[in-house]
Amino acid sequence: MTSGSEPAPAGLRLLPDPKTRLIAGGQVLVGGSPVRVLRLTSAGARQVAGWFSGAPVPGSAAARTLARRLLDAGIAHPDWPASPCVDHVPGPGDVTVVIPVRDRHAELARCLAGLVSLDNSKKREHVQAREHVQAREHVQAREHVQARENGKGAAPARPCAPHVVVVDDASADPNAIAAIAAEHGARVIHRPVNGGPGAARNTGLAAAPTEFVAFLDSDCVPAPGWLDRLLPHFADPAVGAVAPRIMPHEAGTSWLARYEGASSTLDMGARPSIVRVGARVWYVPGAALVVRRTAAGDGFADGMFVGEDVDFIWRMSAAGWRVRYEPGAVMGHDHRVRFRAWFSRRTDYGTSAAPLELLHPGSVRPLYASWWTVGAWAAALAGRPVAATALAAAATALLARRLSTVTGERWPFPAALPPVPDNSKKPARPRRRFAGMRMIMEDLPAYSVHFFHQEKRLRDHEPVHPCNSEKCGWQGHLNDNSKKIEAPRPALDGLSRETKKVEFRADAWWLAARLAGGGTIAAGRPLGSALSRTWWPIAIPAAIAFPKLRRPVAALILAPPLLDWAGRRPPLDPARYVAARLLDDAAYSLGVWQGCLKHRTIRPLLPALGNRSPGRRPPG
Repeated sequence: MTSGSEPAPAGLRLLPDPKTRLIAGGQVLVGGSPVRVLRLTSAGARQVAGWFSGAPVPGSAAARTLARRLLDAGIAHPDWPASPCVDHVPGPGDVTVVIPVRDRHAELARCLAGLVSLDNSKKREHVQAREHVQAREHVQAREHVQARENGKGAAPARPCAPHVVVVDDASADPNAIAAIAAEHGARVIHRPVNGGPGAARNTGLAAAPTEFVAFLDSDCVPAPGWLDRLLPHFADPAVGAVAPRIMPHEAGTSWLARYEGASSTLDMGARPSIVRVGARVWYVPGAALVVRRTAAGDGFADGMFVGEDVDFIWRMSAAGWRVRYEPGAVMGHDHRVRFRAWFSRRTDYGTSAAPLELLHPGSVRPLYASWWTVGAWAAALAGRPVAATALAAAATALLARRLSTVTGERWPFPAALPPVPDNSKKPARPRRRFAGMRMIMEDLPAYSVHFFHQEKRLRDHEPVHPCNSEKCGWQGHLNDNSKKIEAPRPALDGLSRETKKVEFRADAWWLAARLAGGGTIAAGRPLGSALSRTWWPIAIPAAIAFPKLRRPVAALILAPPLLDWAGRRPPLDPARYVAARLLDDAAYSLGVWQGCLKHRTIRPLLPALGNRSPGRRPPG
């Protein structure tokens, strides 16, 4: 277990999340998931602006602590390819690949063949690298001669290929599994009783001789280089696990294969993220996952055949370890594209909601919303648009009032004020102090809606941040209500008040309208997904019984898949995509209800209403 307060590594470079915004002249930072609003000191603002322009994190404790805060909040992400000065990056030889398998002979052979090609590729890269580091080789040669003269011998060469362990989880023909593994040079461990993928992974974890373990399902198809973007994350000693993006190994031609290629539950999207409850990426699948052995703890939960990977990730995160999702590394996967197997697997996923909610209370609810959002939508569905608008406006005004204490603006009517780069207008009653920050507001998600089961669908089509810090230099995002706000310049502090440019600032109102007003309007999408994915056994009979509900319920159910199709533009026409999406939701919903009946709980069916949002950090 980590303390949870380890600073970020010195020399690391950061990339701002696409949703991160600088407002109030660069003194207030907005972003992350759930949304955080952070007021920066002058030194902190200059530090953040420099990082977002490509400068590395310096070695001071305060700067490294501030960088860690941005990483944990999801405001920024590590840019390891641009951080060559970071030490202690593990190599493939420090990894043991564990493959749990049961009776999948062809899939296992293909997975092992991919690892063999990976090994050969790494050997070639190893030879090429030696040709470009002759000076280092000469130094090592001198050390080798000196060691021999001292009688100590030379240090063993570092392996350039991972170890491979195949765990046979009680296959019907263990000899066939052993023969396939032997053909590809892998070690085999036979389990006499089937315990599921979690138990098989635990067996391989216990037998791994290395510090890092990569779990791969047998239906994964690794390609050369998939470890290259994952292992640098472990240069951060606080990182316990990293997962690649999982995409179809081959593009299918059937309507179900094309739907899976665009909307697989294993694909977490194209944007990097920290992984935890309440973040943009709540979980990562165990089909392809690299972990630090010291962070694995007791491993996967015994007796869980579905959802054991989600439980594993959440327990690791609760213990203080960071889990990262790295879409720059891609793992091919053989998706289920036959309808019966696909529908059955979706139902199995739904059955995990009840045990996960019992193990992690409040983490698996169909809908997370504030009372303001619920009231506004209840009024709208009841045919009272004036009341709905009034509630949304009231929520926006109250949030703007809170934000004005952070942005330093007059409320309710902002005045023309000069920028205050030296923080002369300090926020009232700061809740907590932090290196480079003066105010942290973490209650803002109460004005928006979070939806667990469909969180991935809402993020997949979001564009990747187009700015590369090394190429264009980050200076600030475009606000919806103003021109680009440049990063704060130190020279401004030395100017007199008369020479500073006077601006009209309404950042608090703009941000409140975006979070509260925009969040209330956008709440229809997760609300409709909750209806189709969890509540349809109740919503559809209610719509049949009460004719006034038919159009609103139908619109809410159809809107999410249609918006999803419009955002993704998959190689599938809207009608078949919507049909596949509704079948997907129906299968998952059947599993949720089955799991609730089996475990005698209704908690996965209940929304989470109120001001506390999922994944909110405890006070203190």
